[in-house]
Amino acid sequence: MTTYGSSLERTAASCGMDACRERQGAYDQLMGAVDGERCESFDAHVFAASLSMAAAEAIIDGRSLTAGTGLDAHALVDLVGEYFPGAESVVGSCDETEEPVVTPEEWSLRELLTQNTTDGSQLEEWLAVVVTRRAQRPNHLWQDLGLRNRAELSRLMKRHFAPLADSNTRDMKWKKFLYRIICRNEGLAMCTAPCCSECPDLDTCFGDENGKSLLASHRWNAEPGAE
Repeated sequence: MTTYGSSLERTAASCGMDACRERQGAYDQLMGAVDGERCESFDAHVFAASLSMAAAEAIIDGRSLTAGTGLDAHALVDLVGEYFPGAESVVGSCDETEEPVVTPEEWSLRELLTQNTTDGSQLEEWLAVVVTRRAQRPNHLWQDLGLRNRAELSRLMKRHFAPLADSNTRDMKWKKFLYRIICRNEGLAMCTAPCCSECPDLDTCFGDENGKSLLASHRWNAEPGAE
């Protein structure tokens, strides 16, 4: 006799499949509409992946695109209209009255990124907000941004947050590195070890960030181009 899971398990599985379809569908729709003259393909890939992750979360736990990206409805519409004309339906259901709820910790990280952009463009201001919000999620930052691997996050940092990338000379894990700077700037001690080489938790900050992309089960229809 075939044994089926509980109603809750079946619902969870259904939501998971719906979220997977939403992730891939949103990503494909955005990348299929990208304006290459206004947004280079790698930057388009980053935005599309992050928006797709937020869209999937809306199915899984009811988080809105504003909650998932940190951008209010007006910014989301402007971003998609600017870089992905024709894909406005991805953000068409956003609540125009919803304002992002930002904790003091998130404000500190957003401010750090905003003050260390490469050229201060609108694109980088939007990226600072999105990266900050995705950093509040529990996985590696590159995973919660929907990227393929950590190398893509490092490329993003070098491209758009060059002062911070140049400071990460020891290739510390990005989330650890960013919060370490915030703690230092606010006069807080993140750890008690006299130096990293003597710290018993060295791997926590410098260990590998291998893992599966949260979108890895799907084939991408567009490869981000070279810089």
